[in-house]
Amino acid sequence: MSRLQQHADEYLRLRRALGFKLTEHGQILPQLISYLEAADQTTVKTELAIAWARLPEGVQPIQWAHRLSVARGFASYMKTIDAQTEVPPPDVFGARQRRPAPYLWSSEEVCRLLAAARALHPPLRAASYEALFGLLAVSGMRVGEALALERDDVDLDAGVITIQDPKFGRQRLIPLLTSATEALRRYGEDRDRLCPRPKASTFFLSSVGTALQHCCVRKAFVKLTTEIGLRTATVRPRIHDLRHRYAVQTLICAQRSGEVARQMPALSDYLGHVSPAGTWWYVSAVPELMELAAQRLEERFGGRS
Repeated sequence: MSRLQQHADEYLRLRRALGFKLTEHGQILPQLISYLEAADQTTVKTELAIAWARLPEGVQPIQWAHRLSVARGFASYMKTIDAQTEVPPPDVFGARQRRPAPYLWSSEEVCRLLAAARALHPPLRAASYEALFGLLAVSGMRVGEALALERDDVDLDAGVITIQDPKFGRQRLIPLLTSATEALRRYGEDRDRLCPRPKASTFFLSSVGTALQHCCVRKAFVKLTTEIGLRTATVRPRIHDLRHRYAVQTLICAQRSGEVARQMPALSDYLGHVSPAGTWWYVSAVPELMELAAQRLEERFGGRS
């Protein structure tokens, strides 16, 4: 193994130890290393990194930008080891990934979604989707986390959900409100009555007793949001927006109480973010939160020169 390959392995190992999965990096970075070694280089050079990033033909510039970001991350690491390393500049390809603005669900819209799910057929499908979407709205969980729940992960006596394999490989606990616990208890009773011999051990089941699949959940979500009039040619709510709703509502309450600085780390940990930076994005993404933040700044510093 070459020295450059060793550095790449150490870089990936270090970042994964910090909580990043880096699945795509693990596939792409070895390609960059091979490209650099073929050019007789022992570190990253800007011109070669850009040329390597542009190797795929017939793709959008955003894909080149993604590849170059992998090179930039590794180059930044290598710069601390080898002063001859060059870190490619950002935005070389004029493409920057933008996070979509969240659709802010109202309580009334959530109720309409759950009512529409309740009208689905057959009965087990209706019960599963109503319980799933309701849980996402009141817990802030990722849909993948909810679909992966095993029955033992949902403690209805304690009112706590244990997430075993979240996005960044950490375990965390999700306490539930009494109303949410009772709703899940009712679902469990209906599920076991409608499907006494399931084919899967997951908490949420499909109409045939197997684990719910993300593609099927998304298809049902699109159908339901269209039926209740939320989805149009210009408005496209996502399942992930239910998680956004939870975060935004929590931050609004924290802003109004003046405790946002104290509650932010707890909320970040609850949502499973690697750092509060991922949670702070909601403040800039939601006008109401920006307005509340501006009001608090005015209250604290207004009138001072």
